[in-house]
Amino acid sequence: MTVRIAASILAADFSALGEAVATAEQGGADLIHIDVMDGHFVPNITIGPPVVRAIKRVTSLPLDVHLMIADPARYLTTFAEAGADFLSVHVEATPHLHKTLTEIKELGLKAGVALNPSTPASVLNEIATEVDFVLVMSVNPGFGGQKFIPRTLTKIDTIQGILENAKNAASIEVDGGLNQSNVRDVVAAGADMLVAGSAIFGSPDPSQAIETLRMAGNSERPPTGRK
Repeated sequence: MTVRIAASILAADFSALGEAVATAEQGGADLIHIDVMDGHFVPNITIGPPVVRAIKRVTSLPLDVHLMIADPARYLTTFAEAGADFLSVHVEATPHLHKTLTEIKELGLKAGVALNPSTPASVLNEIATEVDFVLVMSVNPGFGGQKFIPRTLTKIDTIQGILENAKNAASIEVDGGLNQSNVRDVVAAGADMLVAGSAIFGSPDPSQAIETLRMAGNSERPPTGRK
C-alpha cells in the first residue's frame, strides 16, 4: 500500500469549490477531506451535509468526512446519506465511542477516531480492534494553515504500536501543517494517509504539489500489512 493523499477543501476557494475538487482529483488525490466544524467543539464554523452532498455529485473520489462537532453520534446517518465514505469522530466529543464506531460501520462506512494534540494515544487501547483508521491531529483543530506540532511524530509511533498489538491493520491518518519538509518524518513514524490543504490548494500547481507529497511519503514508506 502506497501513501494516500487526502486533499482538504478547508484550504480551497469556496467560491469555486467544484473546480477545486476537480483539480485535486485530476492531480491524483486519493480522497477529498472535508472538515465539518460547528463552532462549539472547535472555534470555527464550516460546512454541513448539503455541501458534502454537492461534492459527492462532482467527484468519484471517496469523501473523508471529519466531524469536529459536539455530539457527532446524532449526525452519523445524515452524513452517510450525504455521501461520506470515511467518517471520523473525536474521542473527546464521543462518550460512547465503541457504540458510535459500530453505528458508523453499520452504515457501510469506514469508521475513524480522531485525537486532538493533547489527547494521549492510550485512549485507543479499549477500541483499537474496532477502528478502520485513526486520525491524528498535528495542529489544534479549528483553522487551516497552522504549523505542524513536532511531538506528533512520537504519538504516531505509539499509535502504530497500539494497532499492531491489537492485530489491526488500520490506517493512520495525519492532519495539520503537512508539507514537503515534514512528510517523510510523518510517514517514517507510521502514517499512511496524509491530509493536505494549504500545501495543495495554496500551490500554483496543485497537481505537482500532490505528486511531490506522494513521492516524499513513499520514499519513507515502511512495508506493512495495512489496509
